[in-house]
Amino acid sequence: MKKAIIHTILVVLAMFSSLATFAQTQAENNPQPFKGYISNEEYQVYIRMNFYENNITVPDQEIFGELPGFFGANRDSRKWLFTSVEMTDKNQATITIINDYGSEDLVATLTCNNDSTYTLKQKEGSTLKIAVKGKWVKIPKTIIFKK
Repeated sequence: MKKAIIHTILVVLAMFSSLATFAQTQAENNPQPFKGYISNEEYQVYIRMNFYENNITVPDQEIFGELPGFFGANRDSRKWLFTSVEMTDKNQATITIINDYGSEDLVATLTCNNDSTYTLKQKEGSTLKIAVKGKWVKIPKTIIFKK
């Protein structure tokens, strides 16, 4: 019985070690973590971004020109525009965000985590929100996105 428990513990530890190695390899293989598409299925929201070339055009809102990115929702046509980005280190960026009317703004950080997820934290200013069936839904101050 003790032998089976020890064997199980060793297998679990080996799995965690493999996962850590995989996450590190993923981070090393992704030299530009702030380029692409990430989403959150629970709130049905997403981010399109390219913080390196700042060449993202918001669909149906080309008047704003090329930007570092935007925050959008599957259930709402409005967008939150990333007007400026400052890379604080290779895995974190500070973003200035405005709504597409220019009436609300906020500052947030986006962090690329070791497990290939991203954490968006709203720091100051307005709260991100989307319209769902005619009602405003506030996005949590901290939300996780996946590639």
